[in-house]
Amino acid sequence: MFKKIRIATRGSKLALWQANYIASCLQQRYPGLEVELVKIKTTGDKILDVPLAKVGGKGLFVKEIEESLLQRETDLAVHSMKDVPTFLPEGLKVGIIPKREVNIDVLLSETYPDLLSLPKGAKVGTSSLRRQAQLLYLRPDLKIESLRGNLDTRIRKLKEGQFAAIVVAGAGLARLEMGARYHFELTPPEFYPAVAQGALGIEYLEERKDLEEFLSFLDHLPTRYEVLAERAFLRGLEGGCQVPIGGYAKFEDNQLVVRGLVGDLQGKTLIKAEVRGKYQAAEQLGTELAEIILNKGGKEILEEIYQQS
Repeated sequence: MFKKIRIATRGSKLALWQANYIASCLQQRYPGLEVELVKIKTTGDKILDVPLAKVGGKGLFVKEIEESLLQRETDLAVHSMKDVPTFLPEGLKVGIIPKREVNIDVLLSETYPDLLSLPKGAKVGTSSLRRQAQLLYLRPDLKIESLRGNLDTRIRKLKEGQFAAIVVAGAGLARLEMGARYHFELTPPEFYPAVAQGALGIEYLEERKDLEEFLSFLDHLPTRYEVLAERAFLRGLEGGCQVPIGGYAKFEDNQLVVRGLVGDLQGKTLIKAEVRGKYQAAEQLGTELAEIILNKGGKEILEEIYQQS
């Protein structure tokens, strides 16, 4: 059907791994297919000396890539779904969501084996307000400092001794086979991941039905419903990826269970809730969860954060 496919991707090692993974799946399915990776520098890649939360705006890591799709310079884009805003530009869709990698966070350290063993006042690096809020809730004595850059850059800074520990996504570590001396998993119910963490999304022009059919073998329905629920939860809170919001959905006893949290920046308050129901109502469940959390005090927390930003 296709002789050549152009994939838009960021230029980081992790983004290229993800794009190459999709390319290899396509070439395995369609022998002889030529795949070109088109590297695009996004706003989020250009601004590295400012915490993400202060850069503002949504879609820091996707805007320029989406423009390349709309201009038909590329055929499809491979994204980390946690970077994709819940509202897409008109004419585009994320139609394919492959099977998710692990969606947990990991505390890496060269000296300390876990979160409890970190000394009082230890410097922990992360660029995520969600991680900051949860770390401070568990260890209010820690010093959380902004850590930007690609995964290999962040791990290098840890190994240089700039931080006692850093927190990164487990999916990136698994995909790039990277790590540090100590690897401590931060898991629910104590620590919630970002919405859609560990999931990839393939975006393309809505009108490209031929492309949709071509890619359909990559779609993983359980992951799709989990991500739909999580993104509906985020959309219901009107939150971007740079707000202390965590959430994840999973199948339990033939039901889809959606759990979420909103925290304040100081880590003094974490508001959590969960809903469960039929997977066909994934988005409805996510919206319902957002309403519950807003009514439990999440609305006031988020309003305060938005006023400060």
